[in-house]
Amino acid sequence: MDVYLTTTIPYVNARPHLGFALELVQADVLARHYRRSGDVRFQAGTDDNSLNSVLAAEAAGAGVQEFVDGLAEEFVGLAGPLSLSIDDFIRTSRDPRHRAGVERLWSACAESGDLYRRHYEGLYCVGCEQFYGEAELLDGRCPDHRTVPQRISEENWFFRLSRYADRLHDLISSGELRIEPAERRNEVLSFIAGGLEDFSVSRSVDRARGWGIPVPGDPGQVIYVWWDALGNYVTALDYGRGGREYRRWWDGDARRVHLVGKGVVRFHAVYWPAMLLSAGLPLPDEVLVHGYLTVGGRKISKSGGTTVDPVGLVREFGVDAVRWWLLREVPKSGDADFTAERLVARADDELANGLGNLVHRVVSMVHRYRDGVVPGGEGGELGAVCREAPAAVDAALADFDFRRATAAVWQVVDEANRHVNRVRPWDLAKAGDPHLDGVLAELVAACRTAGELLEPFLPDAAARVRRQCAGKRLPPPEPLFPRLR
Repeated sequence: MDVYLTTTIPYVNARPHLGFALELVQADVLARHYRRSGDVRFQAGTDDNSLNSVLAAEAAGAGVQEFVDGLAEEFVGLAGPLSLSIDDFIRTSRDPRHRAGVERLWSACAESGDLYRRHYEGLYCVGCEQFYGEAELLDGRCPDHRTVPQRISEENWFFRLSRYADRLHDLISSGELRIEPAERRNEVLSFIAGGLEDFSVSRSVDRARGWGIPVPGDPGQVIYVWWDALGNYVTALDYGRGGREYRRWWDGDARRVHLVGKGVVRFHAVYWPAMLLSAGLPLPDEVLVHGYLTVGGRKISKSGGTTVDPVGLVREFGVDAVRWWLLREVPKSGDADFTAERLVARADDELANGLGNLVHRVVSMVHRYRDGVVPGGEGGELGAVCREAPAAVDAALADFDFRRATAAVWQVVDEANRHVNRVRPWDLAKAGDPHLDGVLAELVAACRTAGELLEPFLPDAAARVRRQCAGKRLPPPEPLFPRLR
């Protein structure tokens, strides 16, 4: 089946950090995995039309467009260092598809009678670009940014979210709109059960500093950045003109999969589906939610001042080590605390000592005992492990569990290393044992299986493994991974 896979689009008020790299890498794994059985469109982008960007540009003494253009290039530039297979990248301030699509979405909801103007007063966190109720604050502060929200009073356009509470509850509880993991689904259902209030979907031009997409027919108002940003999932498909890509990837039979962080679940699992219901458009099929990365227990974030540069990490430790830590350490539910020491230990213990050592030993023995020619032979217990592993990886990724998926790959590597130590091919060679051919053939097959299974997770490393183990006559052994300590 074809799959349309998207990531969230981050504000471009600061340089990208490792937390966003996590989402990109997870999405890339899914995209590469899905491509094995169908066509995939993997989309990412940047949310340029935010007040955060305006304020950051003002602080930097730069024009807003110039400021976001410079930072957006850094987000686009993550694809190379992180070995990402992104198919399309949308920028909400620059891409001509976006404004036309947002305007069409707004008009469709207006035609449904779901947009109206009223005066509003509330507590607004600029960092979240979100209004909060008093009960949602922690000691009077935003629960995410720990800042005191501003009290805002103005007349805005509102969306009738309350109209869709029952329909959303039914869609999510039935699994028609799948939210993973279960704790996030339960969180959303609890939020809906508490009552949905209509929410503000515009800002005055003055408060938005004139930045953003004007409300159709009301130039004194700018469309709320979250309405604007959520629309990217269809605007990048040329929804504004009813383009062919929209008809194929959103209005057709493709699976529509959103990958998001836990801090924006409400927007993607409540607001966005309600907007689509109002506009008469298909809903996403799945919203897959990951946790946060932390440093010393504090969330990695641009606004919080706790950042880790993913490009700098790749430069220092290599893309395989960075991707491997993100995929092996981050649980399906919950957060993960990052340290460079943990990254190095994981890479050395598993990549260098585990897979790298296995492939080097196996290829070296084939050269030493069979002049580099892979002998024929039947597989035994090790062959059974290799045959079972692909289904285990498939099941884990279907469950949105990257840690379990990589563990299934690593079972092949671990079992192959144990097999070497248990069978001791060097003793078989010394004794002239005819079983040596079968053992070597089985070990080469295990290395090839590991390389194939590894491709969605570590595409660069997988390519090296496949080259090292390809063909009837193997190339001379070469180190696959550097030791980092």
